[in-house]
Parts: sequence; structure tokens; C-alpha cells
Amino acid sequence: MHHALWQSVLGEIELSVSHATFTTWFKNTELVDQNESGVVIAVPNIFAKKQFEIKFNDQIKGVLAKNGITPKQITYTIITNGKKTRVNRETTPTGEQQTADELLGTPTKNMYTQNAPLTQAGGLNPRYTFDNFIVGSSNDLAYTASQAVAANPGVKYNPLYLYGGVGLGKTHLMQAIGNEITKTQPGARVVYISSETFVNEFLDHIRFKKKGFSDKYRNVDVLIVDDMQFIAGKEKTQEEFFHTFNHLHQNNKQIIISSDKPPKSIPTLTERLRSRFEMGMTIDVQMPDFETRCAILKAKASLSGIELGQETVEYLANNIKTNVRELEGALNQLLAYAEMRGISPDISTAEGLLGNVRHSRPQHITSKQIIERTAKHFQLQVDEVCGSKRDKYIVVPRQIAMYLLRSELHLSFPKIAGELGRKDHTTAIHSVEKIEKAIKLDFLIREQVASIREKLYA
Repeated sequence: MHHALWQSVLGEIELSVSHATFTTWFKNTELVDQNESGVVIAVPNIFAKKQFEIKFNDQIKGVLAKNGITPKQITYTIITNGKKTRVNRETTPTGEQQTADELLGTPTKNMYTQNAPLTQAGGLNPRYTFDNFIVGSSNDLAYTASQAVAANPGVKYNPLYLYGGVGLGKTHLMQAIGNEITKTQPGARVVYISSETFVNEFLDHIRFKKKGFSDKYRNVDVLIVDDMQFIAGKEKTQEEFFHTFNHLHQNNKQIIISSDKPPKSIPTLTERLRSRFEMGMTIDVQMPDFETRCAILKAKASLSGIELGQETVEYLANNIKTNVRELEGALNQLLAYAEMRGISPDISTAEGLLGNVRHSRPQHITSKQIIERTAKHFQLQVDEVCGSKRDKYIVVPRQIAMYLLRSELHLSFPKIAGELGRKDHTTAIHSVEKIEKAIKLDFLIREQVASIREKLYA
């Protein structure tokens, strides 16, 4: 029974995390005990135990709930002798030994401290703060706007709508806003939910005639809704959210929303909701650039007490360019491997361990590929992009190509100019600077650059 349940849990988790993360942390785990008080999950080593307690606990609790299990607490224990066997003893903070059944019983004061909830009231995760968010050119506008909202909720940028691909930091920023407001205004009622939760609770409200649904989300000071795209196509739910939105907005309560698309690109979203989502501040969070990826790796490694060499950092940053979750998964895999074998997580270890990552992506993006992909995106010939015509429909794609040559390959300006058939490198400098500014202000340019990047690494 335990095995079947855990395989179901793992199957669902595998669909929501990167391959590297699943292989590193979840693959060699096992559910060894379960009763009405809680569950015991076996993990391979102390490093994995810490990761599950700090990072994956909420995710596991959520998936267990979907499978009909709502444990009062989850205990992680280490597999002994490399075998997936039940472990009956675990050290408590006082140094005493307890059986797994005792751990699942009524918690003592010490056990409550050790297994304190990782989420606080309102569904917020206290680990998501502005202080540990890495800011780069891909997310600086979203970061600045989020700080402004946290300082003046309900006054500035209401609603705040963040959109972008998976694993780019939208949830981190949204919860950082909630945590900052809770910190500076302890009495504020802040609620963070996913749109899936809103939909499910609304359906329960209709099906079982549960009372209090409307009041729950209308009597708050800050409502944070993640993954709004899942509300599309659900007419009754959209109508309910429309009334909730209106009530909060008219009472100057802050609304924060995230999605994988801008409002106008969400299919079957009602026009009245779309217009309200666009009435505040709509910002896209893009894929992190090379420098930001390096900074993220260094910050994440330092949290584990590891100082990565620059070569190792650059290797990981160059080979994983899609999103932060996959980047973090690769880093965790490297650190776990090094920790279990007592070796240094250097570049040679990373190359051997993450070779599959290199094979799953282009070995090396070339200047020719960037220029060809840019030309194809704008339905132009390569000769036109590299030619001398200065028509606007050609100049902008040419400038974007120069920007990508700089941001993806880190080419010098004279080299960029040469690749585009230019003798004067000041043209390249001007083009790169112009696109850098346009990305922050022009939605269309941001979308075009993001689309070309995505296709380059697809």
C-alpha cells in the first residue's frame, strides 16, 4: 500500500519539477510509514533530508493531499546501509532516540519546533524574501515594481500582474511582497493561493453549498493569485473572481496576479477580466541572462556553505539557460554528488555528472544560428539582416540580432559588427544599448527577444 501511494506521489511530482531535480532528490526515496497522525519518508542522506525539510515539504504535503492523505506532520529519515529499509529511530534535538511511531504521535514542544510549518498564515512561504531574490536585467523592472507595491499596497500598481515562463521567479516575487507587507504591517490580512485552489474551493462551494467562500477572499487586504491562466475557460469561476476583484479594488485592497502569458494572450479569458488585469502594472519576467544565472548559482551554493569556483559556475550557467528551477536542480545534483563522495564540486565533476544536460541542448550556439533564427522570426532573408538597407522592418531585427550576439555569446562589439557586415563597431554599441532599453519599456520587443531565445535553446 505504501509503495503504491508513494509511486503515485512521485509520478505527479515528476511532472512538476525538472528531470535533474527529480533524479537528484526524489528518485531514491520511499514512504516507510503512514498512519492518521503523519508519515515517515526515507531519504538517502543527511543532505537530502535537509533539502526535503526546507524546500520540498510543502510540495510533498500538497501532492499527498491530492491522493487523500493529509498528515499532521511529515518526518524525514535517512536510509541506512544504502537499503530502502524502514528506519525506526531518529535523533531529537535533545539527543534522545525515538521510534518512528513516537515521532508520529503527539509532538512535544521540541518536536513542534523541529517540524514547524514551512508556510505561515495566508499560505506564504517565509523563505521567499526580497533579500534572497537575485536581481538582473531580466527581472529588475518586476523587482522594483514589487518593492513599490510592498511599500504602498493598494496605492501603487494595483493590480500588479507578473507573467513569464516557468521557474523564472514570479512566485518568489509575489510571496516576497506578501512577506514584506506582513513584516511591516503585522495586522494586514494577506492571502496567497493558486488559481487552482480558487477554482476547487469555488466548485466545493457550489457542489456542497459551503458558506463563507466569498467572504474568505473579499475580507483581505492583499490577495495574491498564482497561475491565473488556469482560470481560463471556467465561466462561472471567472464571474466569481470578477466580483471578488471589483470588491477588493474598489476598497483599495492590493491584488497581485501571475500567469505564464499576458492577459491578452490567455484564451477564453473574459474581456471584462482582461481589461481589469491590464489596468494596473503588467510586467513580464524573462529568462535570466548569463550574469544573473552566475549570481544565482553562487547565492544558492553559499546557502549550502559551498564556494563554487568561477569555472564551475560558468559551466553550469552556459549549459542551463531555460529557467531558475532547472539551474537549481543541476546545482543540487552536483552538490549532492560531491557531498556523498567527499569531493570538491569542481568543473570536472560537473562535466561528468551533467553531461546529459549538454546533450539535451545545443552544444554551442553560433553567430550564424542567432542571425538565421532572428531573420526567420521576422520572415526576412539573412542577406537582408546583414545588408545595408535601413528600412525600419529590417533595422529592428538587425539590432535584436546584435543584442543577442552580445547577450548570448558575449562577443566584442567589433566582432558583432563584423558578423552583421558592419565596419564601424559603434553601430553595434548603439544597437545593443537601444534593445536593452527597449526590453524594459516595449512589450513587443520583449516578446520578440524571448521568442527567439526560446527557439534557439528549444
